[in-house]
Amino acid sequence: MDDIAPKRRRAGGRAANPRRNRGEVLDQMPWRIPINTDRPIEPLTEEGVAAIHEGAMRILEEIGIVFLNEEACAIFAEAGCTVEDQVVRMGRDWVMEMVGKAPREFTITPRNPAKALPIGGRAILFGNVSSPPNYWDLSLGSKVPGNREQCANLLKLTQYFNCIHFAGGYPVEPVDLHPSVRHLDVLFDKLTLTDKVAHAYSLGPERVEDVMDMVRISCGLTDEEFEAKPHMYTNINSTSPLKHDWPMIDGCLRCIRRGQAVIVSPFTLAGAMAPVTMAGAVAQSIAEALSAIALFQYVRPGCPCVIGTFTSNVDMKSGAPAFGTPEYMRATQMTGQMARYYGLPLRASGACTANVPDGQAMWETSNSLWSAVQSGTNIVYHAAGWLEGGLIASPEKFIMDCEMLQMIQRYFEPEVVATGPDEIAVEAIAEVGHYGHFFGIDHTQARYETAFYQPIVSDWSNFEAWQAKGGVWTAERAHLIYKQIIDGFVPPPMDEGIREELEAFVDRRKREGGAPTDF
Repeated sequence: MDDIAPKRRRAGGRAANPRRNRGEVLDQMPWRIPINTDRPIEPLTEEGVAAIHEGAMRILEEIGIVFLNEEACAIFAEAGCTVEDQVVRMGRDWVMEMVGKAPREFTITPRNPAKALPIGGRAILFGNVSSPPNYWDLSLGSKVPGNREQCANLLKLTQYFNCIHFAGGYPVEPVDLHPSVRHLDVLFDKLTLTDKVAHAYSLGPERVEDVMDMVRISCGLTDEEFEAKPHMYTNINSTSPLKHDWPMIDGCLRCIRRGQAVIVSPFTLAGAMAPVTMAGAVAQSIAEALSAIALFQYVRPGCPCVIGTFTSNVDMKSGAPAFGTPEYMRATQMTGQMARYYGLPLRASGACTANVPDGQAMWETSNSLWSAVQSGTNIVYHAAGWLEGGLIASPEKFIMDCEMLQMIQRYFEPEVVATGPDEIAVEAIAEVGHYGHFFGIDHTQARYETAFYQPIVSDWSNFEAWQAKGGVWTAERAHLIYKQIIDGFVPPPMDEGIREELEAFVDRRKREGGAPTDF
């Protein structure tokens, strides 16, 4: 087992004696907030930005967005927008005035204040896979519907890896739990197995209000303290093309009224729910997102909002969605330009279409993750564990993705690009001269343990050495590491009184019937 999951030497940026959980099976980079020091890629000219903005404004003014929410329609009417049969048309001046009220940066503070997340600026944050209905790991013959144990194990990975900064939605849908109480059990698991920023689904009033109350309890806060600043967030998708449904808008309104953050992420697939051209798909996505953000800013000026992108293309032969494609990368970069134009933080995703954790899975996910880096994304959803276009969650893929996330984190470590005399190393080059090597000189030996990134799951030995260790494939190593992590996992500490209050809340809400399932 030691050959498969060896202890790692400390790579650059690691603490000299990193704090470990009992049972920890591998060294990893310490918790930190990566800062994206690269200049964003901007594929659009100034004229291109203006053209997409003009297209989005024309959509809002001339075509309109359907809001299947009576309260939202009434608010838009009050604001002076035109509302006809739930189709809302809004003037660009009003939209830009409202969007201008949104903060460029804000902070979300979970129950562990040391894991507070700065949203916006140059920070780039990574979250776990969210919402797949199915689960797959190497011990199974096929994908299976998710259950609570699998969901909890993926939450343990979410807590364990320092490169995962927040706990998104259910990492796999636990269909063994009744939908009326599923949110109560999963949020209890999430809040006790992790101490990171948590997400609430906007699926009706009861669910989002229950989650806000549970997060408040977990943080040990009064209602007033909870509502004074963000402690959690919700993420919604528009129903493309050009619609927002009732429960998601209702949930966002409830969150902002209690001071919590919202992310609006249209799900636009070019050629299916959006124009086949990427510029058209991005313009539609921008219109759908800004319409909701303008609503929220009108209701509570200055409320924390993030614009999301989930624009990709479909396979025009089958109609299946594709992720990690060149078009996906460009759409993310283009939306990054538009987010900066509007002064909004950006959310993107680490997505792929592959069905198992293989080469296709990793190159597509790598494309997705690097497009997030290139676009100046602040929040990366689904950064670890996603397969089959979001239909499968996999622990092996989770661990393999964390390898990439740590490489991205290492890429941004300051010492990688340091240019002082020690780094330029002219004296060391002179010492080696024309016929020596650098392995044994003092300059190298002094930096031996901190020089380069060391992998958690990749095997960088040659073929013969790899074969001598059993020839274990990367996904197999990831599976064994996953099992070791779960076997040795220790939850983060929680005050016993707070845990009891959470348990009592869950028990009471279950007795009351939980949330309705008839909408």
